[in-house]
Amino acid sequence: MSDTPFYLIDEARLRENMRKIERLRERSGAKALLALKCFATWSAFDIMKPYMDGTTSSSLFELHLGREKFGKETHAYSVAWADHEIDEAIGYADKIIFNSLSQLDRFGEKAAHIERGLRLNPRFSTSGFDLADPARPFSRLGEWDAERLEAAMDRISGVMIHYNCENADFALFDHQLSRIEAEFGDILKRLKWVSLGGGIHFTGEDYPLDDLADRLKKFSEDFDVQVYLEPGEASITQSASLEVTVLDILDNGKKIAIVDSSIEAHMLDLLIYRETAKLPQQGEYEYQIAGKTCLAGDIFGEARFDKPLEIGDRISIADAAGYTMVKKNWFNGVAMPAIAIRRENGNIDRIRDFTYEDYRASLS
Repeated sequence: MSDTPFYLIDEARLRENMRKIERLRERSGAKALLALKCFATWSAFDIMKPYMDGTTSSSLFELHLGREKFGKETHAYSVAWADHEIDEAIGYADKIIFNSLSQLDRFGEKAAHIERGLRLNPRFSTSGFDLADPARPFSRLGEWDAERLEAAMDRISGVMIHYNCENADFALFDHQLSRIEAEFGDILKRLKWVSLGGGIHFTGEDYPLDDLADRLKKFSEDFDVQVYLEPGEASITQSASLEVTVLDILDNGKKIAIVDSSIEAHMLDLLIYRETAKLPQQGEYEYQIAGKTCLAGDIFGEARFDKPLEIGDRISIADAAGYTMVKKNWFNGVAMPAIAIRRENGNIDRIRDFTYEDYRASLS
């Protein structure tokens, strides 16, 4: 493949994550659902399906995609379901998780033929970003009041508790799960299933996977519940890159390489959280890598190379699967990156190209 930009999914690296998920499932008894809010590139689902139990969603469209393209167990969650969505949603879902007691009151009867759950907010989290902290003051994400939770108990069979964010610290996970057990144990022991959400970085290097598995198994046995995890980033971490080409090189006191992609349009999560992309960092030649939109802050970050860059050089931006393809947009009308998969035999399949017609069709 020569034409850039494109997201390049590495099948071998993706399968490494899948094998860790499989090992965790087998040792703990927990089930693993792919969080489509992080990664919904369905051309890769055939790689993932043998190792996971299904999908979890944040909207009607994600729910529909999970049922249609992944199959297996399909969990439906939304911060708020609309009247015109609920009938379709319960047609796709095996379980539906309501964000609030009022949503359960409103739609619970319609969903009585499938398993119903409620989001439980423990009022603490591991998030270092206020923007992503589900336990921030006045959070709208889930119920925490014991009386309100009690009012739901005769209508729900489980709860979803999403409180981790890029948490690579098993001791912290253990401590917070113990807090949940202490504060909500009377409720948990009356349920059939508990989802502990996503945000646990258990496919990361040197993570004590067996300790996590044993802790999950103990939780499951102590409360007699089926445990679910919702790995998003953990499913696809380090499994893809964004391949770009240098279009121009400027020197305004700092060398700047402009590439044929955009952080604003193609790696938006980094801009939102003010993080830098994972760029090459070896060598003595320093460059700022910048995108081609007119946004002044369209900057991927600082990089180092072992030789001077030239126009036409290829740069690989690492770890570019999560929260990229699901958030990409047409800002400035910049060409959307293609999607490709590097197979385990080394062949690269170009799965999808996006055209002017796709851009035009996104508007009216």
